[in-house]
Amino acid sequence: RAEHFPRTDPVTIMLVEHEGQLLLGRQPRFPPRRYSALAGFVEPGETIEEAVRREVLEEAGVTARDVTYVASQPWPFPSSLMIGCHALADDPAITVDAAELDDARWFTRAEVAAAMAGDADAPFHAPPPHAVAHVLLAWWLARG
Repeated sequence: RAEHFPRTDPVTIMLVEHEGQLLLGRQPRFPPRRYSALAGFVEPGETIEEAVRREVLEEAGVTARDVTYVASQPWPFPSSLMIGCHALADDPAITVDAAELDDARWFTRAEVAAAMAGDADAPFHAPPPHAVAHVLLAWWLARG
C-alpha cells in the first residue's frame, strides 16, 4: 500500500561551496535559466549529513564534506520537511547525472548576488522567495 501514497521523507536542500563559488543545478521541470540548490530525499536510516553527501555525489559527481544545517521549511506537497544545508567541496569537477539534472555549474558570489537582485543580465534566475533554496542563497550572500 505504501506505493499509493506520495513520498513524505524529509528533503535536503544543499548549497555546496568551493573556493567562494556555489554549485547550483537545473532540473528539467524548471523554467528556462532557473538554477537552484541541489535537493534530494533523506532515505530511511540515513542521517541528514549522509543524505547531503550522497545526493550531491549522485546528482553532480561532487564529493561534499563538512555538512552543516542552516534552515528548514515545512512543505505541504506532499507533507514533507525541507532541510537546508551547507557543505564544502574540495574538487570542483562536475559529472551531471542526466536523469536528475539538465545542468549543474559553479556560480560566483557576484553572479549569485545579481540573480538574487533580479538583474536581467544575471547568468541565471534565482529560486522564488518562498523556497528554502532562496533563503539559503540569501544566507550565503549575507555571510560575505
